[in-house]
Amino acid sequence: MRTLDLSKNNLGGLGSRLAQLSNLKSFNCDSNRLPAGSLAPISALKALQTLSAGGNKLGKPVKMDNPSRPQPETLPSLPKSLKQLKLDTNHFSSVPPQICNPSLVKLEKLDLSFNLLATLPSGIGYLASLVDLNLDSNCIVSLPDEVGKLKKLKALSLRNNQIRVDSTVFSEKNPQPIPSTLFTDTVVVDLNLHGNKMTNTQLNEFEGFNAFLERRTKIKNKNVYGGALTDLNVCGLE
Repeated sequence: MRTLDLSKNNLGGLGSRLAQLSNLKSFNCDSNRLPAGSLAPISALKALQTLSAGGNKLGKPVKMDNPSRPQPETLPSLPKSLKQLKLDTNHFSSVPPQICNPSLVKLEKLDLSFNLLATLPSGIGYLASLVDLNLDSNCIVSLPDEVGKLKKLKALSLRNNQIRVDSTVFSEKNPQPIPSTLFTDTVVVDLNLHGNKMTNTQLNEFEGFNAFLERRTKIKNKNVYGGALTDLNVCGLE
């Protein structure tokens, strides 16, 4: 078996026999009731390339019979073979450390939308093959400089977060919420900031933003990543 879809089954756990599916490449367990610790069998799936586990309870504290016992890990160690990881709508208040792992050298697409994230850890820079990152509908107020290490990143969506700009006179006390490294050190051409408390005029004053604009103007194919990328009214801002 190479593909398994257990989505929308009201599952509260996964059987240990899942770990025996050594040839499994795609596993979908979206829209269940899976709590923290329930994805443990995934660690054994050495051929897994796509994991979709959105719409569960992986980030919620688990009610323990013995309150003195530690909470289970939200995620197990993830297979090095993973290329796509979808974990939207899981009540994560921080990015699980198992995601920001140097071993995930093949991960190209990551969806952490509709969680409770306020920022990203510096370890996000380990995901050297990441091309598409979706962080829509979180509580993000800023990004770390390490996003500049995502050299292959082309699409970043930050719609409906808490990124706010009161003044574009940036300093140590008023740091630029989106670091210049994102614009200068990656190949991002699709950046969506719709629903944040900032304007297009303010964004144009960000350090490094001109490098981003220059990349976009060189792109003539308007279908790349689904947008009219030569439109300079960019990023979903007014």
